[in-house]
Amino acid sequence: MTEAGTAASSAATTLPEPVRQRVLTLAAHALGQLPATDIPAPLRRFASFAPAKRAKLSASVLGPILETDEHFRRLTAFEVRREHPELGDAVADGVPVPAADPIEVAALAYLLRPDDWEQHVAAAAQLPVENPRTDEGTVNRLADQLDQARTETRQVRERLREQVNELKAENVTLRRKLNEARQRITGLHSEVEQRTKEAETADERVDAARAEVERELRRLRARITELEAVEHAARRTAGQERELASTRTRLLLDTLLEAAGGLRRELALPPGGELRPADTVAGSEPDAAPVGRTAPEDDPALFDELLALPQVHLIIDGYNVTKTAWPNSPLHSQRQRLVTALGALVAQRRIEVTVVFDGAELSGPVQLNPPRGVRVRFSPAGVIADDVIRQLVRAEPPGRPVVVVSTDRGVADSIIKLGARALSATSLIARIARA
Repeated sequence: MTEAGTAASSAATTLPEPVRQRVLTLAAHALGQLPATDIPAPLRRFASFAPAKRAKLSASVLGPILETDEHFRRLTAFEVRREHPELGDAVADGVPVPAADPIEVAALAYLLRPDDWEQHVAAAAQLPVENPRTDEGTVNRLADQLDQARTETRQVRERLREQVNELKAENVTLRRKLNEARQRITGLHSEVEQRTKEAETADERVDAARAEVERELRRLRARITELEAVEHAARRTAGQERELASTRTRLLLDTLLEAAGGLRRELALPPGGELRPADTVAGSEPDAAPVGRTAPEDDPALFDELLALPQVHLIIDGYNVTKTAWPNSPLHSQRQRLVTALGALVAQRRIEVTVVFDGAELSGPVQLNPPRGVRVRFSPAGVIADDVIRQLVRAEPPGRPVVVVSTDRGVADSIIKLGARALSATSLIARIARA
């Protein structure tokens, strides 16, 4: 250690107690302003303490470090001078400050170390120490003051205790109110959640009801549309039935009228009902030979006589005729040859002709151009042509002459029971060939 350092150390160890306490207070305050890297390791744990606590707890460590660590003392002196700029500058420059406290000046001089710092420390050491002598009166007076202070303290304590009790009671009341408020809030939250769930459930029910109403409305609309379609179909069917009934009646009436005219011509009835002069002349009259009644079914003359009946309907079993007439030709060629020949027959006789072909014979769509006046029908799927022929006979009004051309005895027997006349396919073939 240098001579200056030894002198400083010896002087520091003889600091007056007031000066030492002030030095430690200033150094402890400056300790909280220094960076952690500039603080010695033993003092770092005190740097985060409050200034008063730092000065009290670090005194035993801070004093020796200030005496031995010149670098730390200088850093501390810099912070102290920054905190006390006027007095610090005056002490550092050796400018006397008569109004300053000698203890404060000595503490700053010890830290800043101007040339006359030791004189400042010595001047502080020469200050008289106050040690007043107390007498009995002073003691009594102080005892009275102490009793009075104790009484006041007790009264204040009692008032404070009462205030504390009141505050505790108020706190209990407030806590109870707070709990009640929390319970009410919890209840309100529960009620709000319940109402929200009820509202959501109600919305769902409303949506479900709306959807159900919409479905019911759509169903009713569909039902109305269906009923309207049924009504329209019923009206159309009724109209068709009325039209068909009218047609059947008209056909029957035309048949009766033409039959009556033919009967009048056949019997040679006079136009009027009066007796003619020639009717009074006696003589034998010839017998009228029956027309087509005893002729065979394949007789062409019988075929012509039946076609001459009023409003006759000629129904032809198509493949029964074509396979008899042209068995080696393709089916499409057979169909076309038959309907073409029937077209010529219709043009001659002005009769109604319907040709029925068996739909089971078809292998695809039919390309056929029947002439005017020739009606062509193919039996539906699962139905044979014989059944279609029977349906056509049943559809005609009773009394209208219907002639069916078919070699099938089952068809012939069944249509005879229905009131129609049956002819063989050969009679039609012979009539076509003759034409």
